[in-house]
Amino acid sequence: MDMARELDRHYIPSRYPNAHPAGTPHEAYDSSVSERALKAAERILESVER
Repeated sequence: MDMARELDRHYIPSRYPNAHPAGTPHEAYDSSVSERALKAAERILESVER
C-alpha cells in the first residue's frame, strides 16, 4: 500500500499545472522524487507478476 500511495500522490499534480500550490510541475519533481516513483512502480509490478 505504501508504494501505491507514493504513486497516487503524483496522479493529478503531474498532469495539471494549476494543481500545485506554488510553481509548476517541473519545479516539483527532481531526480530523487522521480526515482522514488519509479521504484514504487517497479515494486508494484513485481508484486503483480508474482
